[in-house]
Amino acid sequence: MTLTPSEQKQYDRHLILEDIGLEGQLKLKQAKVLIIGAGGLGCPILQYLTAAGVGTIGIVDNDTVSQSNLQRQIIYTHQDIGKNKAESAISHLKLLNPYIKFESYNLRLTTDNALDIMKPYDIIIDGTDNFPTRYLINDAAVLLKKPVVFGSIFKFEGQVSVFNYNNGPTYRCLFPTPPKPNTIPNCSDVGVLGVLPGLIGVLQANEVFKIISGLGDVLSGKLLTYNMLTMAQVVLNFKKNDTIQIKNLENNYEFACGITTNHLKITIDQLNKDSEKYNLLDVREHDERALYHIGGQHIPLAELVKRTHEVFTNKDLVVYCKSGLRSQKAIQILKEKKLVINILQLESLKM
Repeated sequence: MTLTPSEQKQYDRHLILEDIGLEGQLKLKQAKVLIIGAGGLGCPILQYLTAAGVGTIGIVDNDTVSQSNLQRQIIYTHQDIGKNKAESAISHLKLLNPYIKFESYNLRLTTDNALDIMKPYDIIIDGTDNFPTRYLINDAAVLLKKPVVFGSIFKFEGQVSVFNYNNGPTYRCLFPTPPKPNTIPNCSDVGVLGVLPGLIGVLQANEVFKIISGLGDVLSGKLLTYNMLTMAQVVLNFKKNDTIQIKNLENNYEFACGITTNHLKITIDQLNKDSEKYNLLDVREHDERALYHIGGQHIPLAELVKRTHEVFTNKDLVVYCKSGLRSQKAIQILKEKKLVINILQLESLKM
């Protein structure tokens, strides 16, 4: 494998860098990297891996671009709204570097497809924002003996680590069991500072470069935490737990994480046709409600446990939020209270 004259121009600053040079650039060209999630973390990772010349890049994401993504997912533009993220990202990345081979997977990672999708790649990057997928990625990577470059963000703080590197500690060594449902909100619930995923994503990309090139100390057995407001950066050490044995994938990772997704669902069009048949419950925050709503009762998710007695029960109930995550949690709470009504989840709130 060699570099074409055009590729040599593209990667000139790497080629003249003593510790990279031609040998290091060829390692990048030969590498196959899969990124799961083309959102806030995925965008900067994809841009830097593409610019650096990682030869084959796979992208797993079945989500579409929404306007609220543009505050932090800087690879997309208004023209991408409504389009699949993986395919939209590739269309932009090809303009940055036409010498890269891209593979898009416009689907959701599941127990049924994870091993087949991840198998052809050397390095797996976790750019997701939910616990079921994180545990699925970890377990599949352990079975396939693949390293996972992990990142997570919350409000003003982020974390980075590398799991299963050279048979090192895994995600389950650090977090053996999933958190209880409704205890950990995500960015759709509480927001995130726009530049934070950029910084954490760049740190993840840096770990990928170190793994491929063999330079530096990989964050294996180490969790880097970063606080945007104080600029404090701390590295915590953790060891491999040999008592944790992963022999196969679980049948349902959402169930393992205490998340129930088999709620009855209704579309906005169906709701509009039979609106008189339902009561509505908005579980978003007050400022979101002030910006836009479709009516109904308003009880923020954080207040719902103490205020379930206020929920109207004279009709079937449709619960809504923005992305669907909070409404799922709200329905779990309401079902635990055994309300004698049918409860449905609005599939999405159009804004």
